[in-house]
Amino acid sequence: MKISENIIQILNEIPKNVKLVAVSKTKPNENILEAYNAGQRIFGENKVQDLVKKFEELPNDIQWHFIGHLQTNKVKFIACFVGLIHAVDSLNLLEKINSEAKKNNRIIDILFQIYIAEEESKFGLDYIELIEILNSEVYCNLKNVNVVGLMGMATYTDNIHQIRKEFASLKETFQKVKQTYFLDNDNFKEISMGMSGDYKIAIEEGSTMIRVGSNIFGERNY
Repeated sequence: MKISENIIQILNEIPKNVKLVAVSKTKPNENILEAYNAGQRIFGENKVQDLVKKFEELPNDIQWHFIGHLQTNKVKFIACFVGLIHAVDSLNLLEKINSEAKKNNRIIDILFQIYIAEEESKFGLDYIELIEILNSEVYCNLKNVNVVGLMGMATYTDNIHQIRKEFASLKETFQKVKQTYFLDNDNFKEISMGMSGDYKIAIEEGSTMIRVGSNIFGERNY
């Protein structure tokens, strides 16, 4: 199946309120353009160098999401154009994004990454750490970041029950945080969870944003 057909099939399958992030990491520009020409506009990259290069070379109405683990010293390279940073997992990183956004006269959208998996290799905040950030004076003074929701990655497993439980826990965290900190804030609405192998379960559990790579572009190039 061609990339364009894959895109159209997924867009037809998912509810209208769910955003599709096409994970284009490791993929060449011609693959991205094929997806673009099929109507896809949101693409996700996990390496700053690759993201900057693709931003410069590809159509300027693409919305670029940074989906990987972002180092503070790399924020400055993407601050002038990035559409959404998915995986903010520390106050330190949030402060850095805020200061680089300010230099570029922008407000940058971010998602807090919540640790929901039973895997050591995954990053993220637990609920207590998230609340500590949201209650901190430092956070309250950040004017150039816009928290639009939460994201999380389920355990890499065939156990559907476990995956469902982890996604449900992220939805529950989202609802608690929304109720307490963002009740009157319409921007706080995204639950980013679900990838190629589990996005259908994620949508059933309340995902509003899925990150799909191999189901669109084929297996990853290493």
